[in-house]
Amino acid sequence: MSARFAIPEPSRPSLAIVGAEARFPVRRIFCVGRNYAEHAREMGEDSREPPFFFMKPADALVEDGADVPYPPATGNLHHEGELVVAIGVGGADIRPADALSHVWGYGAGNDLTRRDLQAQAKAERRPWDMAKGFDHAAVCGALIPASELGHPIEGRLVCTVNGETRQDGDIAEMIWSVPEIVTHLSGLVTLAPGDLIYTGTPDGVGVLERGDNCTVAIHGIGRVTIRIL
Repeated sequence: MSARFAIPEPSRPSLAIVGAEARFPVRRIFCVGRNYAEHAREMGEDSREPPFFFMKPADALVEDGADVPYPPATGNLHHEGELVVAIGVGGADIRPADALSHVWGYGAGNDLTRRDLQAQAKAERRPWDMAKGFDHAAVCGALIPASELGHPIEGRLVCTVNGETRQDGDIAEMIWSVPEIVTHLSGLVTLAPGDLIYTGTPDGVGVLERGDNCTVAIHGIGRVTIRIL
């Protein structure tokens, strides 16, 4: 009898769930760019544009308490604290009024970025993939189900490095809300259970060095801490 696969099957990425033994299986990771006005300005933009998206590999996920190797090919690694949305019900062309019914839960995330590679890609009008989608680049804490939390529209988001506050914002400051993000993204791709959406970062993004401890905490939702090796 022949084997099902020609090589060993990769393990499926997943995330912890607050208060549960079961885990949340992760299918794809979408990220929203420049979704806070002050961060858009610090990145050199100052206009409300339609939401745009980039992706990270699902196996780039890193959970709370992990040691993250400093990535190669960069001298300018940045933290970006974010609200993460977990999709539980798929669909295409989802209406804003229905969007939250597709959301399974929420978590605190950190969109690690090789900023120098991103700047080079922007200057050369090339994709951001290697600036955003490298190994260990998608940090996410345990998810809390919307059935327990509800659907928060505000919550202080703080990113600290070695105890020093770097980012201090609120998810209420997002340019595009969670329902708007889900609606827009579902008009581009068919969302599926297990998809994650990183919803953008407030201003104050900054450098991470070897030995740094970085924590992203969102009031009422959760937190995630990593150490850079």
